[in-house]
Amino acid sequence: MAVTGSSAPAELSAVLGISIDPELLALALTHRSFAYENGGIANNERLEFLGDSILGQAVTVKLYRDNPNLDEGDLAKRRASLVSSVALAEIARQIGLGAYIRLGKGEEQTGGREKPSILADTVEAIIGAAYLDQGGDEATALVLRLVAPLLADPERFGAAMDPKTSLQELAAKMGRGAPDYRIEDSGPDHSKRFHASVVLSGEVISTGIGSSKKHAEMAAALEAWTLLQAPQA
Repeated sequence: MAVTGSSAPAELSAVLGISIDPELLALALTHRSFAYENGGIANNERLEFLGDSILGQAVTVKLYRDNPNLDEGDLAKRRASLVSSVALAEIARQIGLGAYIRLGKGEEQTGGREKPSILADTVEAIIGAAYLDQGGDEATALVLRLVAPLLADPERFGAAMDPKTSLQELAAKMGRGAPDYRIEDSGPDHSKRFHASVVLSGEVISTGIGSSKKHAEMAAALEAWTLLQAPQA
């Protein structure tokens, strides 16, 4: 259910633990579908672009300082597990963000409030808004609060290091059989994008995108592992 009205920004600011200008926060919550249906008003995509950079920097510095014995490759894998759309969507669900997003009717009717891509993009937009309104230190503090539950989960990093093996082990433990990967590609030869789907027991569990088949499969495997690990409602 959507949270609407003048109190919504204040409620969300309280959840986030940071005061963000209500108009800027409303912009961060405005999906392009809502903007299109309301006369082409501004949407949150520019804030998302800004927030992505701030998120990446904050997480990178945190991992670098906290893990002096990890090499560049392992640090990169850990960072990927924390800034992926899967991880950001998980963060969004933990704080109930979906209820605050301003969506168009079409997205609303097709479950947009639970779509990982929309949730993840909105988290990044909020981080961007926090930076513009409160500055770099407060935006970084927000990022670290948001990712803290993920950092506290040691199993997450094990999966990030080798998501395909981790998924295979988890699927076997759950009696779901061996994962099957289906690959499609798009785009010109010099700039192909690969789309991987993970299939368990004939059901598509997750998808992933990457610049190579390997990266797409790893992204899909990590998303599937995360979804299977999540508590069932």
